[in-house]
Amino acid sequence: MRDPPTAPDGWKGGLALYLYAYLFSVAYLQLGAGVGALVLFGAVQITMFAVAWLRGERLSARTLLGMLIAFAGLVLLLLPGAEAPPLLSALVMAASGVAWGAYSLLGKGSPNPLADTAGNFVRSLPLLLVLGVVMLALARTHVSPAGLLYALASGVLASGAGYAVWYGVVKQVSAQQAATMQLSVPVIAALGGVVLIGEPMSLRLLLASLVVLGGVAMALLPVRTR
Repeated sequence: MRDPPTAPDGWKGGLALYLYAYLFSVAYLQLGAGVGALVLFGAVQITMFAVAWLRGERLSARTLLGMLIAFAGLVLLLLPGAEAPPLLSALVMAASGVAWGAYSLLGKGSPNPLADTAGNFVRSLPLLLVLGVVMLALARTHVSPAGLLYALASGVLASGAGYAVWYGVVKQVSAQQAATMQLSVPVIAALGGVVLIGEPMSLRLLLASLVVLGGVAMALLPVRTR
């Protein structure tokens, strides 16, 4: 029986999706919404820029400077201090960002975004089932019908539809433009954390947001020509 139609390296897409979702979930146990989003998408953008550079896309001096400024913002966020996020959780979230960056880059070869997204979800299921069995055996995790229903609705309906749309968009733009489109996500997450679940908007988070987003914006602004 043949596998369903999928983009090249379909199994890589399923693995990247699984790693992104699993590491994302683990990291957010100790990270706030805004801080987690900054670390996640900072890692996404660095990953996508690095791969674009390795593939031969030209990076100007201003692009490199913007990337360094963005990285400095992440360092500012992760420096030891009362408001710094837990280092291990931040590193796990950064790894999740690398996985999402890889997943996005794989989408550039997608001939059918909807079918390829469905294929990636199917290919991630064996790993998810193994993880579920291990968690139930070792941690005695309790799974309620309502919780399972919410998880399926969030993963299949909300995330699945969003990922299919993203695969449709990412193949139409460059890696650098794809990274640019995600700049608003950390800001939205931070504001959502403040407004919806009462997280504080600390001075460190605000400054780190400005530095990271400003640096990446500098890297992506088109160069004016005469």
